[in-house]
Amino acid sequence: MKHVTIIGIPKALGSTVSIPLEMLSAANDIARARKEIDRMILIDLVSVADTKIKLSGGLTIECNKLLKQIRQTDLVFIPGIWGSPRARTKKYPELPKWLKNQHNKGALLCGIATGTHFIAEAGLLNGKAATTHWRFFDQFQQLFPEIKLQRKRFITCVDDIYCTGSVNAARDIMLHFVELLFGESIANEISRHFAHELKRSYESLLLNKDQQSTHHDEEIIKVQEWLHDHYQESINISRVASRFQMSVRSLNRRFKLAANTPPLQYLQELRITHAKSLLKQSNLAISEVADKVGYQDASYFTGVFKKLNAVTPNEYRRLVRNKLFIAETNQQSIR
Repeated sequence: MKHVTIIGIPKALGSTVSIPLEMLSAANDIARARKEIDRMILIDLVSVADTKIKLSGGLTIECNKLLKQIRQTDLVFIPGIWGSPRARTKKYPELPKWLKNQHNKGALLCGIATGTHFIAEAGLLNGKAATTHWRFFDQFQQLFPEIKLQRKRFITCVDDIYCTGSVNAARDIMLHFVELLFGESIANEISRHFAHELKRSYESLLLNKDQQSTHHDEEIIKVQEWLHDHYQESINISRVASRFQMSVRSLNRRFKLAANTPPLQYLQELRITHAKSLLKQSNLAISEVADKVGYQDASYFTGVFKKLNAVTPNEYRRLVRNKLFIAETNQQSIR
């Protein structure tokens, strides 16, 4: 059974402790209800010193174990701190040492917002990409000059060490960990249970595929989220720019700088990604697929699809369906 450790530190932001705890506990409940006992995990809420600690805002929690009692674990969450993280790292020097020991044994580490400072203090991020809360970028860069601070990214992942730049990014990355631990089906269930704002955003979907696509331009993030919600509609970039109180020139410039692609190309790739899912999972006609992802002209859709995938939609459908048939046949033979 996999073991997860959630660290509790005085003055930690309560949400950076509760989000991992609640989402993983819910995933455990779903696995239990489905009688998928082999997928369940063991979760420990762990304190560095006293088991009873006061978080930011005066919330008091009771941890069930002390740090020294955890000999080995598979995944560790280090919470963000309200106020200067430097004061906390100085007060609890045993935590960075423990993190280094656990990582050397194979544990994955996830620093949420300023929790990244504890991992950095352990020397585990030297020469690697990392991020933290924007408020402490300069301090982080000064304290840890050997770390490649990513000021434009909300999530980084190098050598099984994950860093997030905000609480919202922590929610995104939790879906990634739920899928890693419990599988895609339970991750989808968790996404539905934890309200629409916790859907799989581009942050979690691109975590393993394109880390350069994450960034810290909050206005462009809002544009991306809007495009994800409205990609099926007829979209005019000048109207999108007006909606977010930008000129078209400014939108194009900021979008390309943040996401490494112009907004129209981003929208096109988004639509084609959804089209591929429909081609794989449904029997809709090509014209119907085109319409559902925002293209009124099926011929134009086919041209765009082939340009991005080197095959037509029909050819893609045959290829993926054949792979699914082969996979299912092999699975049945294994049984």
